[in-house]
Amino acid sequence: MTHFTKNSLVALLFVLVAACSPQENTNEEVGAEATTPSNEVANKGQAGVDTESNNVLNIAIKSPDHSTLVAAVQAAEIEHILANNGPFTVFAPVNDAFAALPEGTVDNLLKPENKKDLVNILYYHTAPGIYKGALLTDGRQIYQANGQNVLIEVAEDGTVTVNGAKILATVDGSNGVVHVIDKVLLPPSK
Repeated sequence: MTHFTKNSLVALLFVLVAACSPQENTNEEVGAEATTPSNEVANKGQAGVDTESNNVLNIAIKSPDHSTLVAAVQAAEIEHILANNGPFTVFAPVNDAFAALPEGTVDNLLKPENKKDLVNILYYHTAPGIYKGALLTDGRQIYQANGQNVLIEVAEDGTVTVNGAKILATVDGSNGVVHVIDKVLLPPSK
């Protein structure tokens, strides 16, 4: 298979999984404003990708607290996936979460030869479907795009965590929802 065909197959499978996944039906209005990504991001991706809507990619791009995440998405070359129709739930670590990783971890993951590992980690932060509100129940496991699950826990005070990372905020997007989290989720070894 050519490189193009493999990428096309992965994108198609991801869309099919997303279409078959449970979704929360919500009529809530999107609260964040739309933004146009930088030309570097806008020129990448598939034909017909909406680069001006308030999709999960653009939410991260306009957030100064997510510049490391955006750099990782760009290094992994998966912008086109996060800008597509979705729906997606993205658990988005803040810059401080990446800074808390062992020294050199982020720089190492951003190297071209580690792209496969980086994609796996980023997919572990992305779920097909929309999970928020009543769907984030204590003990719920959510299937992630890398084929593994994350665990949702709800404390008595109502604090919601995903694999121990606290959800700090939630932002609705045109193709899903972004949960801002305080730790990077590392997939368990297979």
